[in-house]
Amino acid sequence: MTLGFPRKRLLSGLAAGLFGLAVVGLGGWWFTFALGIIVHLALLEFFQMAQCTGIRPAIKTTLVACQLLLVSTQWGVDGGLPTDLVSAVLPLSGAAICGWLLLQPITGSIADVAASIFGLFYLGFLPSHWLKLRNLSAIDLAPGLQNSSSAWSDLLTSGMAITLAACLMIVASDIGSYCFGRSFGRSPLSPISPGKTVEGAIGGLISSTVVGSVSGEVLNWEFGFLFGGVLGALVALFALVGDLTESMMKRNAGIKDSGDVLPGHGGILDRIDSYLFTPAVVYYFVTLLLPLISSQI
Repeated sequence: MTLGFPRKRLLSGLAAGLFGLAVVGLGGWWFTFALGIIVHLALLEFFQMAQCTGIRPAIKTTLVACQLLLVSTQWGVDGGLPTDLVSAVLPLSGAAICGWLLLQPITGSIADVAASIFGLFYLGFLPSHWLKLRNLSAIDLAPGLQNSSSAWSDLLTSGMAITLAACLMIVASDIGSYCFGRSFGRSPLSPISPGKTVEGAIGGLISSTVVGSVSGEVLNWEFGFLFGGVLGALVALFALVGDLTESMMKRNAGIKDSGDVLPGHGGILDRIDSYLFTPAVVYYFVTLLLPLISSQI
């Protein structure tokens, strides 16, 4: 045990963190390729859980559709695809999934369609926002980078900085929840996940808010301490939503972990559940809300 963390959990978490740091730093198609592998493995775990409940999802079609979503998102950012064509991938993929299920010898049920479409949204559309976030380039989204040295200016884009800040907020939320829950947890948070406590959730919220506030100051946002803190609180909230969503699915499937790929963490989906809803929150916060606030000042 180290600082209250099981050794396997700590080591595998550290390895996952270093891998994430490397691919975020590389960006571009390297990041897309790495994200595609993670999404593929997580989607397989998701469908295994769905099958435990008797659902027959369109596995192969959804796997392909999710990869198309990621590839088209990156390709669109690079200018290789028109924006309208990129936007069309999601609805057309949904229609293809429904059509596939309708053409099976045993026609798909509402549950089959719902699980497949949710898989497309949950592990295709939502993760694609990590690519949108990483590819942000407008310097006014991170004015603090203007003060960076010329040696780092080409490498450290606003997209990389905001992506790393978002990841740090999620990590802070996870660690804060774990430590506060272990030390002070008394009040159960939800029957969905009996191990989680109100005190742990508050600890995660505080930790993520602090990291968000510091990030806002470093990136030199307007009212950086305040709005960075607001973003940190939102990240903690939606990280918790992602965690509880996966816990609900595991409870429904009657399993403890989504898999056993990562020692101490379980499956891929167990490790990334906090990272699924959060990128969309961060992306729209910095691209819609921050420019609106800046224009009013």
